Amino acid sequence: EFTNTLQLLYVFVSVSSESRGQITVTQPGAVMSSAVGGSVNIKCTTSQDVYVWNNNHFLAWYQKKDGGVPKLLIHSASSRVSGIPARFTGSGSNSDFTLTINGVQAEDAAVYYCQSEHFINIMTFDSRSGTKP
Repeated sequence: EFTNTLQLLYVFVSVSSESRGQITVTQPGAVMSSAVGGSVNIKCTTSQDVYVWNNNHFLAWYQKKDGGVPKLLIHSASSRVSGIPARFTGSGSNSDFTLTINGVQAEDAAVYYCQSEHFINIMTFDSRSGTKP
């Protein structure tokens, strides 16, 4: 029986205005292969915990196909965007995250990006007392 295979190329991107140091995102490898119908786990690890608000971890996953623009798949680490197939799931917290594709389809061949947001140095303003950290 012939089994189609495909490769999923993924890279990780971290965007931050951090001025005291660089936040890095690491990956275990650059190319993954899967049989159609198989499962793939894509890891994303950041050197600092991502920003968390109201129990939402600010980590997003994007898919980019040849000639296209990045498409948002997952936001807040595990919330799937409307219209994205259920085979795409996000998990993780703090600095370790995973994008899982269950039941891989041929059209899933793409570049996958994770994008993280980090708490930098947010200041609050109180009109009675000025700024405070």
